[in-house]
This record gives sequence, C-alpha cells and structure tokens, in this order.
Amino acid sequence: MTVDDIREFCLSFPQATENLQWGDDLCFKVAKKIFAIVSLESVPPKLCFKCTPEKFAELCELEGIVPAPYVGRYKWVLVERLDVLKDDELQDLIRQSYEMVAAKSKPKSVKRRGRRVRRVKKKK
Repeated sequence: MTVDDIREFCLSFPQATENLQWGDDLCFKVAKKIFAIVSLESVPPKLCFKCTPEKFAELCELEGIVPAPYVGRYKWVLVERLDVLKDDELQDLIRQSYEMVAAKSKPKSVKRRGRRVRRVKKKK
C-alpha cells in the first residue's frame, strides 16, 4: 500500500478525519481519537496503529514491525516498511484499530424505560 492508499482507506470509515500533527505525521482520527498515524518525513513512510494484545505480540515477532515509540505499552505497533504485510492484512489491521478506537469513543449510555440516557459525570 502507498500513503495515498492508506489515506483513502482510512478516510472511508464513518466520521474519520485527518490532520497533520507533530511536524509531518498524518493522523487519522475518529471522535478526536487517533486510530492510525503515517509518518510522512521518513523514507520509506512508517505506519502506526493500535491492535489487540494477541495481535501485538504476533506482529512484533515479524521483521520490520516493532512496538511504537511512546505508545507501545498501549499495544500500538510501528510498521517500518509498508511492504512488510500484504495490502489486505494491513487493511484488516487498520480497520480493527479504527473499530477499537471508535468503540471506546462512544458515550456510555444506559437504557431506561425504553430510551437511551447518557450518563453524566458528577462534579466533585
């Protein structure tokens, strides 16, 4: 996949946005939470995304994939070369990252008498 392919794929998700952060890092977000980052300043470009703990361990065993700097402890990986994985594998992993981040971003709600009521945090 190329950077343009990744960009097009990431922006195809509902409510996905992009912006440049930290210099030349292209960040893809859902509900203001990052689900993928492409480093534009590195050659070749690098890709960073969140994954499950099981997939994190599996991916980090592959040459060219390492725990992401600063966020590796949260199960983010850094793909040092975009050709390390097949395109469909990469798309599946990006999709999973989007779904994990989007699921965490949804407001917590409780059903009461047939309608959804949003929980409000109590002020201390």
